[in-house]
Amino acid sequence: MSIENDADRLAGPSLAAGDATGWFDRLYQEAAAGRAVVPWDRPSPSGGLDSAGLPAGDGRRALVVGCGLGRDAEFVAGLGYATTAFDISPTAVRDARARHPGTSVSYQVADLLSPPASWSAAWDLVVESNTVQALPRALRPAATASVASFLAPGGTLVVLAAALDSPSEQGPPWPLTHDEISAFAGDEVRAVTIERIGSDRFDGRWRAVFTR
Repeated sequence: MSIENDADRLAGPSLAAGDATGWFDRLYQEAAAGRAVVPWDRPSPSGGLDSAGLPAGDGRRALVVGCGLGRDAEFVAGLGYATTAFDISPTAVRDARARHPGTSVSYQVADLLSPPASWSAAWDLVVESNTVQALPRALRPAATASVASFLAPGGTLVVLAAALDSPSEQGPPWPLTHDEISAFAGDEVRAVTIERIGSDRFDGRWRAVFTR
């Protein structure tokens, strides 16, 4: 069985029941019990993040969206950012805390589609890696707008995602088209760079940088 199949096995019934996000926690629960593998659980930061040229944090505030087990959050914190990281899965948040004892990251359970109001326009750096692409296309506009809303004036938003030239109905994940990656701009958020980097089983990967 390929590592992707554990996610597919759990996502299918959840999506069929109209629950677009419940399968995340079930995947982490099964992984914690040794019955599944989280396909994105890797030791290094997400592809493109470590080469994004992020400046030193110097104590500025960073938010990592859909943090999973913490690989990107720990990287960002290592750059000197006061980092908060959240996931909809309580199991992922619990296990991220356990995996990184003594971490400076504040790991929290939260829902991207209904985030705390205090997070609006509050973060100097926002990192979104592979989270929006894991949501059905009908939820993309709300999720994208939510990510962009976190960005403080003068801040930087980095979005990393698999790329496709045309929409696909097969997933998750549902890689982002150019129009979908561009949609993070708006409401005073503008694109700085949108580039396609590397390659994978889709049409490469997006690395997009935005600012407000």
